[in-house]
Amino acid sequence: MEIIQHLSNVLSISPKQVEATLRLLEEGATVPFIARYKKEETGNLSDVVLRSFVEEKEKFEKLEERKKTVLSSIEEQDKLTPELKERVETCTSLSLLETIYRPYKPKRKTRGSIAKERGLEPLATYLLKQQGDLSSLKKYASSFINKDVPSEEDALQGAMDILAENISDNPDFYLFAKEYVYKTGKIKAKQTKEDTENKYQNYNNFDCPASRIKSYQVLALLRAKKEKKLSYSFAYDELTICHHIERKIIHRDSPFSSYLEKTVEDSYNRLTGPSLENEITKELFEKAEDSSLVLFSKNLKQLLLASPLKGKQILGFDPGYKNGCKLALIDSNGQVLATGIIYPTVGKEREAEGKLLSLFQKYGFDYIALGNGTASRESQSFLENFLKKNNLENVHIVIVNESGASVYSASPLAIQEFPNMDIEERSSVSLARRLLDPMAELVKIPPESIGVGQYQHDMDENRLKQTLGDTTIDAVNEVGVWLNTASSSLLKYVSGLNERSAKAIVAYRDEHGSFKERKDLLKVKGFGQKTFLDAAGFLRVENENPLERSAVHPKDYEATYALLKKLGVSLSDLGTEKANTKLNYPMDIPSLSKEFGVGEYTLKDIIEELKKPGRDPREKATSAELDNKVKDIKDLQVGMILNGTVRNLSDFGAFVDIGVHQDGLVHISEIADHFIKHPSDELELGQIVKVKVIGIDIPRKRISLSIKQVA
Repeated sequence: MEIIQHLSNVLSISPKQVEATLRLLEEGATVPFIARYKKEETGNLSDVVLRSFVEEKEKFEKLEERKKTVLSSIEEQDKLTPELKERVETCTSLSLLETIYRPYKPKRKTRGSIAKERGLEPLATYLLKQQGDLSSLKKYASSFINKDVPSEEDALQGAMDILAENISDNPDFYLFAKEYVYKTGKIKAKQTKEDTENKYQNYNNFDCPASRIKSYQVLALLRAKKEKKLSYSFAYDELTICHHIERKIIHRDSPFSSYLEKTVEDSYNRLTGPSLENEITKELFEKAEDSSLVLFSKNLKQLLLASPLKGKQILGFDPGYKNGCKLALIDSNGQVLATGIIYPTVGKEREAEGKLLSLFQKYGFDYIALGNGTASRESQSFLENFLKKNNLENVHIVIVNESGASVYSASPLAIQEFPNMDIEERSSVSLARRLLDPMAELVKIPPESIGVGQYQHDMDENRLKQTLGDTTIDAVNEVGVWLNTASSSLLKYVSGLNERSAKAIVAYRDEHGSFKERKDLLKVKGFGQKTFLDAAGFLRVENENPLERSAVHPKDYEATYALLKKLGVSLSDLGTEKANTKLNYPMDIPSLSKEFGVGEYTLKDIIEELKKPGRDPREKATSAELDNKVKDIKDLQVGMILNGTVRNLSDFGAFVDIGVHQDGLVHISEIADHFIKHPSDELELGQIVKVKVIGIDIPRKRISLSIKQVA
């Protein structure tokens, strides 16, 4: 199948758009660069469509490559007919291709292949033709008796083994059976004796049609089976499948019907059934994995685009409490000013307050980033009392999700950044930096440890990393990166850059000082025009020229200056009411586009960027006001109305932090009064919500919440 037509059909875009995008990708352009600066060529394809484009392109290429392998294999066997070749070439999925290939796929030694080696294929053919009677069949079977085939019964069994494999390998029979199981089959599960903790209690006596099973249910079943806490099986009417095959191969009034019926039954129970059940399980998992990766990507992007606290000094507070609370104070650029430890327990409060006050008097801080782990609420009470006692009402406490902080703290990257700190101190730094700039800090954490999505630990590690990379790249380039403060961990996600070029930028910065303007990037070792073209528009430099801190690409500066001159707006006017009045005035975009030598989409983007040069698209951070009386799951009561923060979204609901260490679950049915397909239709990460406690399971540490029941 022609790739251009395929991508056009699948993505509902024109062949011209496909051709342009393919060319740009082949030239090495990144998705963010194409989405932002090549709109004229692609017809304004979004980054979302472009990501799907890349994915579908890879699927298509993988399928085409597999087709070549399959055709070559069949041809080597001298079994490739024109009809079979056409069937392979027009195949639209890997699953269907493998089904077509089943009869020709090299097999390990089987009962059927052994029977063929013993020369029993003619007997199998005779049996299938169903000519003659039982006596002639037995007489013919006896002619195959030898040292390897000691009896007439052994000969007939060998012939039946050959036919059983042929039936199982028949693509039409296999596809019928697979479709039937998908449509009518059920997946049933039950707990095993090993599940003493009732971890999978919800899946005891689980019974769900295969066609309707949810992604998270598939992942839960597979994890439980892996942990030997649960067993599952497919339940369906196997006789219907067998009868279908029998009708296709057994003649009316066939004298050999008993043999053939037995063969069909053996073929299905021994070969087809286990094979297609494994295949269906695999496909359900792949579908579930795809769904979970989409969810992971959506949640991760929301996390990465969480609001930063620019220009603020932040105290990171890791709430160890009895074992000591580790402190790390950072400045507005994320540099560590001081670290320490306090013990705010009974009898030691005054000493802890003294150290905290001393830290404030010496350096000052605007926010306290308090981790939401163990003893978070006790630490919060201590901090609130401290701030009140010392009239520090301008200092704000923000609860920060600790997920992944400990993993980062023990990582080689953290050790490289802070070789003289212990793990807890690094964790405090990470908490503070997460509040300062979530994106810059979260890129340092392994994707499975970030704590968003569902069943991340069950995902294919490479696919998970790829998703993290793609999502981070899109988020980073949507916001832009400050060239003079960004770490190499963040810079490597900028369009056109990689780990090597990111480190080269940091090395240049360390040796020569801050970049004065974006074109100084060309002075970095190994930084050519191509890399500059790809990256420059996504990097920001703080200087007197507002374009340098905007998404306007340096290649478009000349056109931008010409536009400003025509409008009578100076660079110093940008961001003012005067400038925006003129920029908002209706313009003849097609004419101006020709006049300035830029595309219409590019010109529109320039105008929009000039209205808000350097403005961070991320919103102001918010934090829920928690109930001081509720600090532990044991403090909860059914019926309580509490404030909470949405920490994670899954297919089945939202997890909300209400300040008791264990997040509560708002099931999808408890989110809204009306039907919603997915929790993300109504909620997003970081959102502040009011919830009602509707269930408490202390032994299992589970809290059930409702949003829709809040009056």
